[in-house]
Amino acid sequence: MTRRLLLLLLPIGFVGIALFLYQGLGRDPSQRDSALMARDFPAFEASTLRDANRQVDQSLLTGEVTLVNVWGEWCPACKQEMPQLLELADNGIRMVGINYRDTREKGLEFLSEFGDPFEVNVFDPEGSLGFDLGVYGAPETFLVDADGVIRYHHKGYVSPEDVRERILPEVEKWR
Repeated sequence: MTRRLLLLLLPIGFVGIALFLYQGLGRDPSQRDSALMARDFPAFEASTLRDANRQVDQSLLTGEVTLVNVWGEWCPACKQEMPQLLELADNGIRMVGINYRDTREKGLEFLSEFGDPFEVNVFDPEGSLGFDLGVYGAPETFLVDADGVIRYHHKGYVSPEDVRERILPEVEKWR
């Protein structure tokens, strides 16, 4: 009797597990919420892109609502979203960049060619700060409130529609 029950339960269990796993395949990983939502921005200490001798840390992100954009010279979508980021900065939104998995020279060339909306660019050549943020790849944008708490996470390219429909309302909400 026990063996017969086991032979019956095994296929049912297998089908159940297979359905559970199949359901996960249909989900878009970019729609996942950040694990850091409503948490302090991770502690870090790094040099800036423009000045290897200037050190900054997470205190850079307190006192004012700030958009933190993770970007790299190697990232095609980062080039596409730069007009939107420049417009946000021109409209008084504080921007801090994280130059992710790049070289200092290539990062500076990128800013020279595409513009620089950032008050400061944190230089993250090894991607350690990006790792602490749970970054899958550039670009990714985080909204940090005046207390240094992550309030919004945008994965991927920031389109003009994203600016109007998501980012500006979130900035206003936390100002």
